Amino acid sequence: MLDVRPSPIAGTWYDANPKTLAASIDSYLNKARLPEINGRVVAVIAPHAGHRYSGQVAAHAFKALDGLTPNLVVILSPYHNYSSHHLLVTMHQAYSTPLGNIEIDQAALAELKSALDVPIMPITNDKEHSLEIELPFLQRVLKNDFKLLPIMVRGQEPEVAKRLGDALAAILKNKNAIIVASTDLSHFYDQRTANALDHEMLNRFESFAPESIFEAEMTGKGFACGHAAVASMLWAARELGANKVQILNYATSGDITGDQSSVVGYGAAVVTMESKVS
Repeated sequence: MLDVRPSPIAGTWYDANPKTLAASIDSYLNKARLPEINGRVVAVIAPHAGHRYSGQVAAHAFKALDGLTPNLVVILSPYHNYSSHHLLVTMHQAYSTPLGNIEIDQAALAELKSALDVPIMPITNDKEHSLEIELPFLQRVLKNDFKLLPIMVRGQEPEVAKRLGDALAAILKNKNAIIVASTDLSHFYDQRTANALDHEMLNRFESFAPESIFEAEMTGKGFACGHAAVASMLWAARELGANKVQILNYATSGDITGDQSSVVGYGAAVVTMESKVS
């Protein structure tokens, strides 16, 4: 029997009924229309609001994984609560969603801890939504059994993100793995302001320059609550051979609710390794 982390958000952030949840996610995926994606998919960026708000945007990221069969999925998310630790991981052996349990890859976690000179603090019964919210999408789009390496990034320093990215690249080089970076964009600006801030941040993602993400955040040119998680993913992906970030979809909560006076931005992207033609 696995020690399972119970879901604190099923029934609020997404549907608690397995059949309804599966149907809603499949509907999001079926409606997502992707541009042509060339090269091998290494990672995706997905938002993490309640499925009602960001589910359709998130579906664009996860649809890019359709047909893939990774043995391991790394999820890098922010940690929205206080902690004195830079990096956290669940102490449980599996995550539970209404669609079933996903086991933690303890061997991969041990490898990461050995490769990284920043401690990863294990915690129990965390309430973090930004990591869990992505799991039902993975459970619907990936048809094979896979294990999870879930890391919550509390530290916002570029040095921590770079170390995490480098360590991830080192342990993933010989693994059949995908990385998911979980982030929303700007929070609680009016629609016009949010669009400007969010497109600046999405441009930083697309430039494949992790350092520029921190610069945008620190200077107020763009915002992303998971900017350190995205930067870590980009550093890892670059070491793994990826060379392109492609924005797949963007919307705000105002596009869903109709209230554009105070919105949250959502973006989806895919990170690929394209063959360079000489």
